[in-house]
Amino acid sequence: MKPRSPRLAVRALILDRDRLLLVNAYPGGTSDLWCAPGGGVHAGTGLPENLAREVMEECGIAIAVGAPCLVNEFHDPATGFHQVDVYFRCRALGPLPPDWTDPEGVVTERRFVSRAEMASLRYKPDSLPDAAWGEGILYDPLEVIVR
Repeated sequence: MKPRSPRLAVRALILDRDRLLLVNAYPGGTSDLWCAPGGGVHAGTGLPENLAREVMEECGIAIAVGAPCLVNEFHDPATGFHQVDVYFRCRALGPLPPDWTDPEGVVTERRFVSRAEMASLRYKPDSLPDAAWGEGILYDPLEVIVR
């Protein structure tokens, strides 16, 4: 397998009333895996601008982007896919609209969950709660992709 350049993505950690915004980014709900909203970076646009665009698409809310708090990377040995996610602490500038639809059709569910509720969910990366409710910046070493 010929190595490919890693894909760069950005993700938002948005806490509201001590609950974290998570999305299920699998069309048709084909997986029960949850993650922070965000997505791929467009060249020539800064990371905060990319993140604001992605969160608006996936969740229908505007955000204020703060400091980075986690760098996570994963890969798929079978395909050579490798992604680096940079997570930022963010603040929602309004409530989630009740009648929202992701224009790309990727995010099928979005919701705020408490840290205790996360224990009953399957999510990635494993360090997500520590990054969301902790301080400083974390790094997750390369791991194999989970679907």
